[in-house]
Amino acid sequence: MRSNTKSSITLPAEELRLVKSLKARLRLKSNVEVVRHGLRMLAASTERHALKEAYRKASLAARGATLTEVAALDDLAGEGID
Repeated sequence: MRSNTKSSITLPAEELRLVKSLKARLRLKSNVEVVRHGLRMLAASTERHALKEAYRKASLAARGATLTEVAALDDLAGEGID
């Protein structure tokens, strides 16, 4: 596969207007830069979503064990206090 391969994508008028609008707002030089920027943002968002889901699953797994341990130690917390 060659690097710097030329390609062309035909966009519907509405999407082309969106690309041109983003190009102006983001102060990018070409429509291709708008697409590249969007792809990088999508990749970052997807990675964050996956990381967030992994933390959620780990939290749920640890929560059960933590509640069990706290319940076991709860009886000891008041021991010896009059």
